[in-house]
Amino acid sequence: MVHGEREVLPATTRAEAAAALQEFTAAYNKADEAYDSSLDAEYTTGALADIDSARLTAGKANSPDGNARHTPLKLTDAKFTIPEKAGWPRWFLADAAGNKGGGSRWLLVFTRSGLEDTWEAAYLTLVSPDALPEFAVDEDGWAEAVPADATGLAVPPGELSAAYATYLKGGGTGGKGAAAFAEGPHTSAWRALRTKKSTRPGLATQYIDEPMTNGDYAPLALRTEDGGALVFFTTRHFEKQTAAAGTSVPAPNKDVLALTTGEIRQTLTMEFVSNEVALNPGDDGGDGEVEILGRIQGLTAAKGE
Repeated sequence: MVHGEREVLPATTRAEAAAALQEFTAAYNKADEAYDSSLDAEYTTGALADIDSARLTAGKANSPDGNARHTPLKLTDAKFTIPEKAGWPRWFLADAAGNKGGGSRWLLVFTRSGLEDTWEAAYLTLVSPDALPEFAVDEDGWAEAVPADATGLAVPPGELSAAYATYLKGGGTGGKGAAAFAEGPHTSAWRALRTKKSTRPGLATQYIDEPMTNGDYAPLALRTEDGGALVFFTTRHFEKQTAAAGTSVPAPNKDVLALTTGEIRQTLTMEFVSNEVALNPGDDGGDGEVEILGRIQGLTAAKGE
């Protein structure tokens, strides 16, 4: 008898992975056209579910009759990286070309916790085709899942979310023992933008960054050919705008208003969920820098006071 919870097995077949991607895309398009989050809720989880459902909720509030600008998402040239592992959840990576996203590759990580469960997309990021690494695979083409507590990397995958949150707050800028992140649009450029926004006259902006690592937000990592790992992980971010005395917070756009509770007077606090994909190099004794290859963030809630 084969015990699925103990045997090291491929997460799925390539045919089943292709079917899962097709089912997700069909549901995603129906939900986007109708602005109805119930139509793809069965096919999303974790960070993607939070981002997608909030987007659809705001869309429905502002366009009750549906999305007049809907263009169906088409994913082609799909490649599947399927790790062998014991126990649940099982998961795999789909890498496809999309008709949206300016030529980027669409990376979708699908997960499920049992044989009878539907495959759900937990992570969605867009990455430049030339940024994707080669994965370590065995003679049958199966990939290697890297555990959250794995050593031998610049940062253990399970600690990457917290390390990134610390970096965004201004810490972890390098040096042995600190998580170093390579410069780029999702690291140094984002920090610089936030610093600029926080010093606008008459409007103070504060940021809080939090790791998200439990349950459906757990990081998932694949071994790369060079001994490092490609890691998908989640973070949560709060942006609080406070107007100077005698003034008010600038009116947000209609999508923010659709997700806002309370009355916006002196402050507006916005909550975002972000999912990232990072190249996490092997720890070879050098100062390996983690490179954030892609990040998709969405507003999930807001509160006015």
